[in-house]
Amino acid sequence: MVALLCHALLSERKQMTVLEVLQSTTAYLKKHDVERPRLNAEHLLAHTLRRERIELYLEFERPLAEAELAPLRELVRRRGRGEPLQHLLGTVEFAGHVFKCDQRALIPRPETEELVERVIEAAVPPPSKILDVGTGSGVIALSLAAQFPKAEVEAVDVSDDALGLARENAQRLELIDRVRFGKSDLLSGVEGDFDLIVANLPYIAANERPELAREVQHDPEMALIAGQRGDELVRKLIANAGDHLFSGGLLALELGIGQADDLAAFLAEKNYHDISVIRDYCGVKRFLFGRYG
Repeated sequence: MVALLCHALLSERKQMTVLEVLQSTTAYLKKHDVERPRLNAEHLLAHTLRRERIELYLEFERPLAEAELAPLRELVRRRGRGEPLQHLLGTVEFAGHVFKCDQRALIPRPETEELVERVIEAAVPPPSKILDVGTGSGVIALSLAAQFPKAEVEAVDVSDDALGLARENAQRLELIDRVRFGKSDLLSGVEGDFDLIVANLPYIAANERPELAREVQHDPEMALIAGQRGDELVRKLIANAGDHLFSGGLLALELGIGQADDLAAFLAEKNYHDISVIRDYCGVKRFLFGRYG
């Protein structure tokens, strides 16, 4: 595979065109087992050139100077070693907005974006008070604040680093006056009642950590690992969320694979009704909704 490294992108050859760079970068990333290598190549080149990705298609024949290739080489090498694309770009698209993304919090996944979609569908009438537990980078709380402009939104996390990132995203989206952030270990620092409590808590068992994809290994451990079983934090939240929900208030959770049925039964034990186990777009039982009281 030395031949790939001899491609002009990763050597000193100059005046490659945009298309040639995309082709050689795609080949390099594919060799290094990066999923969707062409899409990754397009994102990295667009980021380096400060272009929109779609603009690359209008410039396929444009030659690239060495000054443009040099920063791209380093990004491509890092991506080939497994660093997440979102960390290299510094941003992630989520629910129609662009959020800052780095190692301070979990990278938002498509499943969590689907959680927000499902919550919006289920939140009838629109909630007036929303709580996001374990907010991380703030994507859930801020997306719901944008969707429900009249709602009071609170977001809590046990990590100071994550809360710092969430506040930066609130500033970025001009929602800093709409969302109140606070430090709390689950609900320990929360006061008052809510129409909606939503959470994407850590749900991976400790012994599963070595099996995670190399990109996921870059996420903070406290945002991934929940305990020996993986559902400990979700169970603790279910057990205590009723103390902070209005009668009929909605608890909406994202879960790990194989956890939904047992946790649905636990919800029923804790005085929840209208319990729904919802599959994600891949057919996995991923979301658990229930109304309290």
